[in-house]
Amino acid sequence: MIQKEKILVYGYGNPGRQDDGLGAALIQKIDEWLTSFPSQKIITDTNYQLNIEDAASVSEASKVIFVDASIEEIENFSFTEVKASDARVEFSMHAVSPAFVIDLCTKMYGKAPNAYLLHIKGYEWDFREELTPGAQTNLSLAFEFLCDFLKPNL
Repeated sequence: MIQKEKILVYGYGNPGRQDDGLGAALIQKIDEWLTSFPSQKIITDTNYQLNIEDAASVSEASKVIFVDASIEEIENFSFTEVKASDARVEFSMHAVSPAFVIDLCTKMYGKAPNAYLLHIKGYEWDFREELTPGAQTNLSLAFEFLCDFLKPNL
């Protein structure tokens, strides 16, 4: 039997700020989808923001997919590689970037999992616990993409 790699899918953002909750919403959909498969190779996590402590969880995976809402000018979603070399010192350690977490993982644990950022386009950031219709569409498209990406590891 071929050993499959362990993948961490980590969604972050604030569900109480409308489309900022896209990361957590995708994790919920992935968790529901994973109930149909006996695989223990794909794990999920979610939080309001990335923290330096996340380097420990990241070090246990061979691949990490960070999922976040985006205000950038992208179509519906984007999927890009995250490299530790892109890490930069943040003004505040209150929240850190995926590249910073990967860089810290490399320095602390001597491991650098393959890492990606799935950015899902959001539109509104008000204090509401609901996604906008456009964000819901983008969430569905990103979910389909991610399921196809993960299927070989099930």
